[in-house]
Amino acid sequence: MTSFSRCDLEFRGPAGLLRRVGWAIAVLVLLPAIPVHAQSLGQGMAAFQRQDYVAASRVFIPLAERGNAAAQSYLGFLFETGRGVPQNYTEAAMWYRRAAEQGDARAQYSLGLLYDRGFGVPQDIVEASKWLNLSAAASPPRLREARVRIRDAVTTKMTRGEIAEARLRALEWAPSRER
Repeated sequence: MTSFSRCDLEFRGPAGLLRRVGWAIAVLVLLPAIPVHAQSLGQGMAAFQRQDYVAASRVFIPLAERGNAAAQSYLGFLFETGRGVPQNYTEAAMWYRRAAEQGDARAQYSLGLLYDRGFGVPQDIVEASKWLNLSAAASPPRLREARVRIRDAVTTKMTRGEIAEARLRALEWAPSRER
């Protein structure tokens, strides 16, 4: 003799079929309402690589809001360049800063360049040098040389006192994860 659970009995016969179909329709209708943050950073990066910047931004925004430093860095780039979102240097600087504070070397580099040019933040050569120093120190070897060259180019515009202040700020800095 076969035993059935209550669930098995509820889904038998024409009424059960309607309940199953109704449930399937409800799932399909509600599926688009599932938050985008359920998507992964990899999906955002794949969209970015395909140059589908609108799709990438839709994935990165909820991840960035939840503190994902890589998503914040990518989102900063999208705002800086106006790809998939309206160009906004202030917004770019905010996302870069959030990622940079967590130790993301790409964001530190980009934030340093924004400070150097005064895009989205007040122009501040000392703060630019601080972030470029941190980025150069944290970058993988294949990127380090290029970032050191940019940092050194910025340093040529600085006084000895400004260089010392930038180095001190970099030494006193410590990464902090968002919660």
